[in-house]
This record gives sequence, C-alpha cells and structure tokens, in this order.
Amino acid sequence: MKAQELSLIKDRLLAERERILNKARETLLTINEVNTDDLNDEVDIASQEEGERVSLRLRDREAKLINKIDETLSRLENNPDDFGTCEECGAPIGIKRLMARPVASLCIECKEEQERIEQGYA
Repeated sequence: MKAQELSLIKDRLLAERERILNKARETLLTINEVNTDDLNDEVDIASQEEGERVSLRLRDREAKLINKIDETLSRLENNPDDFGTCEECGAPIGIKRLMARPVASLCIECKEEQERIEQGYA
C-alpha cells in the first residue's frame, strides 16, 4: 500500500475517533444537564430516561469502535507494510474497502464467510 493511502486512512481514523469522542462528551453533558425535577409527569421522565438509555447504548457501541480504531492505528504504526492485508487469508483487502471501513482486517470474501458462519448458513 502506498504511503499516501496509509496517510489518508490514518487521517480518516483520527477524524472518526475525534468525532466519536466529541459526541460522547456531548451526551454526557446533555445527560448531566437534565434535571428530572423539571419534568412534569412520569411519562416525561420515562421518555427522558429511555432517550438517555439509547444514547448510552450508542456510546457503548462507539466505544467498541474506538478500540478498533486504536488497534488499527497501532497496526498502521507498527506494521505499515502488512497493513491492508487480510488477517485470515493474507490477500490484499483493497483500498476501496479500507476507505469505506478503515478498521477492516478481513478482505470482503473472508468477511462474508465470517458473517455466513455467524448467521449459521455455513
């Protein structure tokens, strides 16, 4: 993979990481600002709490993505020559796939096979 492509992928990963962290900060500020005493009735309180639960669930998923981003950045730094190679079969992952999903560690064929196995089709 070319140095320019690696740099572009690294920049995308860092930007996505920053976006996720900013969103997490916003969520925490929003949750901390809401005072349930200001809500009029139980339905308002329940609605507010459900919204907070959904936001926290999304932030949890994003925290897992941050871990993947950090692992990918580490792979980029420690093994740039091997970056973009499928961990399963050793084939090139492809720049289009990496641009769409920079944290991808499997080529599309291996990922599809993994998903078939997970769904019980293989």
